Amino acid sequence: MTRRLLTLAAVLLLLLTGCAADGDGPDDGVVRLRFQSLAWQKESVDANRRLVAEWNAAHPGIQVEYVQGGWDSVHDQLLTSFEGGEAPDIIHDASDDLADFAYGGDLADLRPLLSARLRADIPARSWETTTFGEGVYGVPFLQEPRVIIANRKVLESSAVRVPTPERPWSWDEFRRIAQDLTRTMGPGRYAVAWPLKEPVSVSLNLGVSAGGGLFRRDPDGRVTVDFAEADGIVPGTVHDQVVRDRTAPRTTLGSGGSDTLPGLFSGTYAMVPLGFAYRQQIARQAPEGFEWTVLPAPAGSEGLAQGVSPQTLSIAADSPHKKEAAAFLDFFLRPANMVRLARGDWMLPTGTAALADPSLHTARDGWATGAAVARHLRPAPAQSVRGYPEWKDKVATPAFQEYYSGAIDGAELRRRLVEDGNRVLARYQRR
Repeated sequence: MTRRLLTLAAVLLLLLTGCAADGDGPDDGVVRLRFQSLAWQKESVDANRRLVAEWNAAHPGIQVEYVQGGWDSVHDQLLTSFEGGEAPDIIHDASDDLADFAYGGDLADLRPLLSARLRADIPARSWETTTFGEGVYGVPFLQEPRVIIANRKVLESSAVRVPTPERPWSWDEFRRIAQDLTRTMGPGRYAVAWPLKEPVSVSLNLGVSAGGGLFRRDPDGRVTVDFAEADGIVPGTVHDQVVRDRTAPRTTLGSGGSDTLPGLFSGTYAMVPLGFAYRQQIARQAPEGFEWTVLPAPAGSEGLAQGVSPQTLSIAADSPHKKEAAAFLDFFLRPANMVRLARGDWMLPTGTAALADPSLHTARDGWATGAAVARHLRPAPAQSVRGYPEWKDKVATPAFQEYYSGAIDGAELRRRLVEDGNRVLARYQRR
């Protein structure tokens, strides 16, 4: 109840801000756009605000207002703002949150608005993440692969092979190495900690490496859940590490990534699979003398492939200034600016020119490992699935959480994801 009240309060504040900006602004011929950003790390917020300031200084006739949003409440906030006709002109979100808004007519089709430069700079596989039906409803600009952050000293003191993007671990090898590390680390210590407070995207996206996809699209466009053998390889590895091998603790399954960092720093865990952006926290918070390294996630039949849901920038369908908003996006996502945004968020740009920047290929802080993995990123399995947020919250999250803790077995996991999941998705399917 408290979270819902806070979300409603945030929505009302944004709506009031929008009313004031649209209804009470001076009649001076200046186009005023609202840009709702979800940047939250200080370096990222600073980079966003500086770019907005640079645009405003160079374009006195088109002024952009920076509006701070939040990842935790963005879906509900956008639902309310779209229904009330008060959505921001420019919307920061993630590609796996766009399907319902795109199919619902809330977002503008960007195909006639984007410059040829921007369309050509971002690879087709990234554009797939924001393509729904025949339209393109967002610009994918930042992406975050999953990597393994490891205690360098623990790895070097053991006899295990350290993986590289050229020679990664397989999922079977990862399990065996976790067993070897746990034995050498001693009682009360674990080779790996899985922070799975939000288990669905981790399970699905890493599962792509093993050939998993989970969602199947029929020729008529209807999407269903079909849990095949390949879909169980990555979840099965995590389950076995926790329940059978005892190489990963149950206690971190309900944790967020930040919650596992003290254990990594203290040597309780040798490795933690995390999003690439967590490197910033580690670089800032690690105690003096702690040595860490970035390893690629294990590879399966599809190599280092991972599903990814890039961060996106969209334009509201109701915005009266779509061309001006698109011009701002073109400036905001110039290659040099995309590098600034990527470094501010400690993530990777989607743009080909930006990704080639030498600063993103240094060994320091694992940038080079991430850049190597970026070539293998694919659209997340859930990208174009209508009803995914409800399926994730009501079906998949509790099912994965119970499976990883050992409360249910693989057969029950499959039944819930398929039978219960398809009942949810059926309500969203277009005939």
